[in-house]
Amino acid sequence: MSSKNNSQAEPESIRYVNLYESEGKVYTRKISGFYQSIRRYTCLPLILGYVLLPWLIMDGRPSILFDLPARKFHILWLTFWPQDFMLLAWLLIISAFALFTVTAMLGRVWCGFTCPQTVWSLMFMSVEHMCEGDRNKQIKLDKQGWSTNKVLRKGTKHFLWLLIAFITGVTFVGYFVPIRDLLSGLLPYRDEFGMLSIGAHPVAIFWTLFFTGMTYLNAGWLREQVCKYMCPYARFQSVMYDKDTLAVHYDVARGESRGARKIGSDYKAKNLGDCTDCSWCVQVCPVDIDIRDGLQYSCINCGLCVDACNMVMDKMDYPRGLVRFTSEDQLENGKMNFVRIRLLVYLVVIALMSSAFIYTVYTRTPLSMDIIRDRGTRLYRLRNDRVQNVYTLKVYNMDRDDHIYSLKISGDYPFALGKHRPIQIKAGGASTVPVNVSVSKNKLDTENTDVTFYLESTDNDTIAVERTSPFLGPKK
Repeated sequence: MSSKNNSQAEPESIRYVNLYESEGKVYTRKISGFYQSIRRYTCLPLILGYVLLPWLIMDGRPSILFDLPARKFHILWLTFWPQDFMLLAWLLIISAFALFTVTAMLGRVWCGFTCPQTVWSLMFMSVEHMCEGDRNKQIKLDKQGWSTNKVLRKGTKHFLWLLIAFITGVTFVGYFVPIRDLLSGLLPYRDEFGMLSIGAHPVAIFWTLFFTGMTYLNAGWLREQVCKYMCPYARFQSVMYDKDTLAVHYDVARGESRGARKIGSDYKAKNLGDCTDCSWCVQVCPVDIDIRDGLQYSCINCGLCVDACNMVMDKMDYPRGLVRFTSEDQLENGKMNFVRIRLLVYLVVIALMSSAFIYTVYTRTPLSMDIIRDRGTRLYRLRNDRVQNVYTLKVYNMDRDDHIYSLKISGDYPFALGKHRPIQIKAGGASTVPVNVSVSKNKLDTENTDVTFYLESTDNDTIAVERTSPFLGPKK
């Protein structure tokens, strides 16, 4: 084969990429626009809510406190117990369906606007821009040798990063330990021997430092790696997309062929499209992808490339929307079917589950009772002419007030309840009560039946619970 033919048949260069290794630091260009403003307005309430909720006091306790040693989970004016675990599972299922619905409609907008990784990365990038300047200044600063200016800028950036990370870590632990006690415990003091000590529990100190370090690492150093390689949502979100899903797309028919040109020039005569190949859409992307290569799993639909492209289109006096939120079907056929059977089913399911969940939460009885029948060597006792079973009642007062409870029993036979005192339990407390139930041997004509225990508050008849347990007798 001739050298000419060899030249023509030469394949394109093959590039090998390690999928789990960053190709270099991603320098993002500072941008302003519609979607960047939305990101700020959605991030700010989330950050404020996260930081301030542990400080809000309700009924003498933090508004949100997951008290693991006491096995109490306080959320605003409600208190949940381990017995309410099914409510958590129910809530997770509703959240999953909500995520499916939003993804089917608007793609990965959760990732682009409300995901904690995105929110904290945006804060860290804002600090980076404030300390080191915009993209070009950051690149120039990194290429420079170490100087007083570089040390000050880098040092200030990392100090602020660590400060934000520490506040994040303390706040997170503050959802499990009262944050006022935690902060006072982290302050050093001199003990009776004159030594500096810290009053906080070592476990609280460990988790505070752990989440401080993880926040500093994830939002400062592993930004796009978390979205690309660690987040499972990036892997399975494509199965929730369809041709009518709104996502960030590049209009190939309008943009190609790409090429530089002067403002006001007749670029159509050169067979050029509207894309000026300025690469601004790449420079602003927090996950370092080129939206012009098509829809990619790494894209988080943050819309920054849309703002960047619109700025260039305005500068060139071209129509906006070369990169925009649209659907694949609209790009191909000019049509978009926003209302779809799939979405309607999702919305109906979410509405039904949410209604049932809210009803269950607001009508739940703040009282729980577990019954354990004596399973010793004597399954039952014979006293005189009566058959007796012994039970252990574990009663949990899940209300915010103290209560006194009365106990009653019923069944298919004339059961009698042994002597017992009214059950008095403080708010959020529990009590273990042994009771015995008996019935006349002559009246009991079966070896296995059921007895029903009914526990009711003496001052509020709406607080009551009913449980059934087996009653065993001698064989007939």
